[in-house]
Amino acid sequence: MAAPGSAASKHTFSSLLKQKSLKTSPTKSRSTMAVSMREVDPVFQGAGQKDGLEIWRIEKLQAVPVPKESHGKFFTGDSYIILKTTALKNGSFRNDIHYWLGKDTSQDEAGTAAIKTVELDAALGGRAVQYREVQGNETEKFLSYFRPCIIPEEGGVASGFRHTEINEREHVTRLFVCRGRHTVHVKEVPFARSSLNHDDIFILDTKSKIFQFNGSNSSIQERAKALEVVQYLKDTNHEGKCDVAAVEDGKLMADADAGEFWGLFGGFAPLPRKTFSELNGKDTAFASKLLCVNKGQTVSVDCEVLTRALLDTTKCYLLDCGSEIYAWMGRETALEDRKRAGLAAEELLREGNRPKSHIIRLMEGFETVIFRSKFNKWPKKAEAVVSDESRGKVAALLKRQGFNVKGIAKAAPVKEEPQPQIDCTGNLQVWRVNDSDKTFLSFSEQCKFYSGDCYIFQYSYTGDEGEECLVGTWFGKRSIQEERTAAISLADKMVESLKFQAVLVRLYEGKEPIEFFPIFQNLVIFKGGASTGYKKFVSENGIEDDTYSENGVALFRIQGSGPDNMQAIQVDTAAPSLNSSYCYILHDGDTVFTWVGNLSSSMDQELAERQLDVIKPNLQSRLLKEGSEYDQFWKLLGVKSEYPSQKIVRDQESDAHLFSCTFSKGVLKVREIFNFAQDDMMAEDIFILDCHSSVFVWVGQHVDTKIRAQALSIGEKFIEFDILMEDLSRETPLYVIAEGSEPQFFTRFFTWDSAKSALHGNSFERRLSIVKDGLKPRRDKPKRRPTTSSHTGRSSVPDKSQRRSASFSPDRVRVRGRSPAFNALAANFENSNTRNLSTPPPAARKPFSKSSPDPAKPPQRAASIAAMSASFERPRPTLIPKSIKASPDVNKPQSEASKPKPEVNAKESTPAVKDGQTLTSTIQEDAKEGQPEDEEGLPAYPYDRLRTSSTNPVKDIDQTRRETYLSSAEFREKFGMTKEAFAKLPKWKQNRLKIALQLF
Repeated sequence: MAAPGSAASKHTFSSLLKQKSLKTSPTKSRSTMAVSMREVDPVFQGAGQKDGLEIWRIEKLQAVPVPKESHGKFFTGDSYIILKTTALKNGSFRNDIHYWLGKDTSQDEAGTAAIKTVELDAALGGRAVQYREVQGNETEKFLSYFRPCIIPEEGGVASGFRHTEINEREHVTRLFVCRGRHTVHVKEVPFARSSLNHDDIFILDTKSKIFQFNGSNSSIQERAKALEVVQYLKDTNHEGKCDVAAVEDGKLMADADAGEFWGLFGGFAPLPRKTFSELNGKDTAFASKLLCVNKGQTVSVDCEVLTRALLDTTKCYLLDCGSEIYAWMGRETALEDRKRAGLAAEELLREGNRPKSHIIRLMEGFETVIFRSKFNKWPKKAEAVVSDESRGKVAALLKRQGFNVKGIAKAAPVKEEPQPQIDCTGNLQVWRVNDSDKTFLSFSEQCKFYSGDCYIFQYSYTGDEGEECLVGTWFGKRSIQEERTAAISLADKMVESLKFQAVLVRLYEGKEPIEFFPIFQNLVIFKGGASTGYKKFVSENGIEDDTYSENGVALFRIQGSGPDNMQAIQVDTAAPSLNSSYCYILHDGDTVFTWVGNLSSSMDQELAERQLDVIKPNLQSRLLKEGSEYDQFWKLLGVKSEYPSQKIVRDQESDAHLFSCTFSKGVLKVREIFNFAQDDMMAEDIFILDCHSSVFVWVGQHVDTKIRAQALSIGEKFIEFDILMEDLSRETPLYVIAEGSEPQFFTRFFTWDSAKSALHGNSFERRLSIVKDGLKPRRDKPKRRPTTSSHTGRSSVPDKSQRRSASFSPDRVRVRGRSPAFNALAANFENSNTRNLSTPPPAARKPFSKSSPDPAKPPQRAASIAAMSASFERPRPTLIPKSIKASPDVNKPQSEASKPKPEVNAKESTPAVKDGQTLTSTIQEDAKEGQPEDEEGLPAYPYDRLRTSSTNPVKDIDQTRRETYLSSAEFREKFGMTKEAFAKLPKWKQNRLKIALQLF
């Protein structure tokens, strides 16, 4: 029987092609639909329309579907077609087709598999990448579909499934060789001493025990990976009940397991040092060659540098890279040309005597990243658009020709970006970098950043496995390189002092990840700088200092998702800085405007009101709707001009890719891990997870200290190289994560088991204990990270006024963070009884903590609220509460409208805003007969009826001052202070307490 790829196989393949009569259209149309769709096997109808695997086996020269329960079972006498469909985040599908040829398969079956692969690709719109897989030399991508391995059985369709007899008879001792650090290639070898060598891992499967023999030249990673095969054999052949033993090459000693192992081979005898290995050995340099296929003949393309322009859409080409041969087919080529290109690739492989080389066929427009990386300056492609168009044409043509096509399905795109996977009730400390040192910022200043400065922050919070710690650097857009370098150095020292158990993150202004803003809650970013380094840089270079001044003209864009996640970003004071999807605050000294974009939501407008308390407290703002601005407003912005209306789009998270890394002498080499899992990451290596919007560098516990210190540089080089060719920004958020300290915003990309991180020893020792004894759940969850460290220069324990609640106790109100109270608040912002704004309310989002308090229950420890509030705020000068703001009367002159309104006495009347008009309601008129009144003359209502989540709310009250309707006794009980003491607090602090009690 001729092996696949031989001359006989080639002849049979050509004959089969003629028999199938796959011919071009009569008009010789050179398009993607050159194949006659009537020749597409009906078995492929509906293929590739959902995420997962679909497999067909060639039986009597026909493709027959393989049941799902038999996926992963292959027989040496058969040929298979495997379709892997992956649903991408952008809503499209990616298809990879593999045809697998068993070592004993017939030429006819191998040829049929190749032909059927072409038909399947045609049914998918000609967009799939096709891989030729030969038993024993499968690609890592193919093997990743069938973890941990595939072990083909003898037999097949033609032999009457002899494997059935093997499974039913008594257990047979078998010897397997395992190779691979990331994906395991398993091959059965003769059960004899001569099969063993020092380079590989061997698994001996006996009736009562499984032995793993570790060659002395094998690595820890290879040994750990082979244990996955041991576990597979234990579960498959022994129902999970058998002993497991590890035998080390050359370490006999008095080991009983080693003695038993060698006894099965007739006794111990040393293996020869020089043995034949089937591995390729060291990779040799191979200069890629480009060949053009013309009427079945290959012609070399002369070129010094490979460029995309060399590829003609009307021709087919072969790119010979040594270990891979790529067959590239232009979209304007006929089917006959594509078949010849495939045959030419097989002939090239046969003539070069390269049985281990792979053939990969791909269509123009759907090239893989690896293929594109072989060329210089490959232009960016629009894959999703072409893909959808191709599939639509195929579906329409199939339907016209009588096939029962249900329609080409699309994956459901991700509608919302991931929510912050971080607890927002932790302890935050911030430092500003000054030259080569850092200055600690008080609580009142730690949420005020300058674009010309660099900052370091340390955030400690409660995670699933105890206390987590995040140490980060933030670089303003106009910060100087010297201070950026100093910030990284200082942050590295902080992480080192925490014994590398903290997560390190490097951030740039405008590229912050979604976890950043919630931990600051209310961040204001000013222009200019406050550091000595920035001021020195400005003076030395003669650059205009644009540092923010309270008395000058400034424009702020307001953004965020709620009171616990809002930002005010100072932008250029010019009309193009406006955007219809946001609200803005513009001030010129004491003149303040709030500009409301027509596409902004009521939440945006609410946040603008809150930010006024921070930017311009105690001043009244004039509310301006887009399109109804004053001349004075445009005068402050310079010249009225056009501005955008679409929201600023942040980098979207894409499908994550995992890479293993080696870094030596400044050279970074990466290798992608397909269909990755937690077990792929070894304690001895560094791995990079790239999801486009962020890049994570994971460092194993047993990585060399010198390499560990370069983890951030490794991540920066990875971003610089842009491995996936996705236009990765140099300012992409970059994390460095130590093994055992993985935060939830990293582990969400995996099916994560934290118990594995608690095991001791190297990767092999850990997995051996799991295979032998199973993975025991952790009964206790120790606090693995210190929450504080001495970086302020004052004390190793932060001042009590700096501490934040890190507890998820239901009895504690979450003043910081995304609390259930805020979820109820978000829904009530749009309550018809509270506000008359037409924009639909934002959807309430699920809080991070699984054990957060029930929003339907009122807080039970009112006194703790006051104590917590007092402890988590650093004292600052008391501000006079800002008066309730009202819109200017459009009928009044500007000068009169801009005057601050007098403070309104609670006993008199309170202005309220409704539909852009100023209404005055007399509180005393709301009092009803028989209602008890408070000392201030207001009607008193129970707390349960006043809170925003009440099922029986009080109507006809001032919804912005719910707390004033509490009796003095209940007010003191809930707030832990008197009304007089509450009135002396700054307005922003009043609002936080009210939010915590669901009174705002």
